Amino acid sequence: MDQHVTRLERQSDDPETDLRTAPDKETEAGSEAVSPPRRTRPWRRYGAIMAALVVLGAGGWWLYQQFTHVFVTDARIAADIVAVSSRVPGWVTAVEVTAGDTVRKGDILVRIDDRESRLRVQELDAQLAGIARRREEIEARIALTDRQTESRITARQAAIRAAEAALAAATAQRDLAKAENDRAEKLVPRGLLTRERLDQTRAALETATQQVSKARADLENARAVFAEAEAARGELTVLQRQLAELDPEEQRLRAQRERAALDLEDRSIVMPFAGVVDQTFVDEGEYVTPGQRLLMVHDPQRVRVEANVKETDIRFFRPGKTVTITVDALPGRRFEGKVTRVGQAATSEFALLPNPNPSGNFTKITQRLPIRIAVEQESGELKPGMMVELEARTGG
Repeated sequence: MDQHVTRLERQSDDPETDLRTAPDKETEAGSEAVSPPRRTRPWRRYGAIMAALVVLGAGGWWLYQQFTHVFVTDARIAADIVAVSSRVPGWVTAVEVTAGDTVRKGDILVRIDDRESRLRVQELDAQLAGIARRREEIEARIALTDRQTESRITARQAAIRAAEAALAAATAQRDLAKAENDRAEKLVPRGLLTRERLDQTRAALETATQQVSKARADLENARAVFAEAEAARGELTVLQRQLAELDPEEQRLRAQRERAALDLEDRSIVMPFAGVVDQTFVDEGEYVTPGQRLLMVHDPQRVRVEANVKETDIRFFRPGKTVTITVDALPGRRFEGKVTRVGQAATSEFALLPNPNPSGNFTKITQRLPIRIAVEQESGELKPGMMVELEARTGG
């Protein structure tokens, strides 16, 4: 430092030295002043102007969108995911699908062991066939008994009529014999008729009386046989009752058969509608119980968007309002949907913790109301659970 101070003092003490060095400095300053100024390139200026215009345009567009549109980010794709369960217990013999498969309506998803159910159906079919044979047998016996008893009754009716006619003839003969015997009894004491003739009239009267008794007995016998024939025809009533008893028995067997057939049908779990398999929960060889969840499926053609909208913006989502949907998983794609339902209560009303704060401190928080939006798709790109964003105009 001492040397530097000494050098400065020497320079100040020697004016000639200062004069000699001054022209050199002036020459250097003059040379710098003579050199031309450096020019700025035009494309940089234009680029800066264009960048500023782009920023201003984007900012203006963003402000326009903020004032004329409402954006909702708390939204996602939803669908009615159906849990397919089993109505019967048994061992799983086959799982025909895996997660992600597209299945038509009625296609088999899971098979459960059906050997016992199939045997039960065959057993009931055999019993129903036996009921049919018994019905045919009873109907044949009814027809045969009807023909036999009808002919017997007709014959007995004719026999009764003949016995009645024979009784009437015998009664007439007896009355005639009695009249002749009465006349003979009156004439013999007078000597107008011989004793021999009286004996003959008496014998004729006795014979006629016996004939009447025999004819009456024949009539009673014919009537008894007729009653027996009618009693035999009563067997038709017994057979008809037996035939009628087959109806409820057949209905009972048919009900059991339908129940067994339903049990057999339930052992093949089928797709309730055309859709896709979301997840499977069983494997071949597992034992399932009634009501156990086996698969989860949904219809990709019936997806919807469910969103929670701020209460300050819910007025812009009236039923029937058209909204624009953008999907996070499909950049550049836009879908249109219609608001179909607006919730009648805020989501906070269904929270596990109570909404009112018992401490007395209050912080106002904007609540959200659920809405549902219908959206159509053909390729199945919208899948349940995907996050989406909604855009709706504030006007209209």
